[in-house]
Amino acid sequence: MSWLYLIFAGIFEMLGVVMINSFHKNRNWQSLLLLLGGFGASFLFLALAMEELPMGTAYAIWTGIGASGGAILGMVLYGEPKDWKRLLFISMVLGAAIGLKLTS
Repeated sequence: MSWLYLIFAGIFEMLGVVMINSFHKNRNWQSLLLLLGGFGASFLFLALAMEELPMGTAYAIWTGIGASGGAILGMVLYGEPKDWKRLLFISMVLGAAIGLKLTS
């Protein structure tokens, strides 16, 4: 169950990151509430995951999901560059997260 919590933590982290951009552009209370809710839920699920998983593993995977997911969402939603180098390094981050899962 802790791995599922960690995946949810990463997904909510991605929501928080996307809402930072949305709040920066719109400055409305809906964006602010979604930003705070996304990061709040992310920290809650990370804390639940860390009840069973080692801190270093949980934090590395949570950060990897948030960073790579944020980069991918930036490409999809905001037209950020999609060159092969960015995709290569995003896949390396995801590969490292999978490697941590396999060794934990």
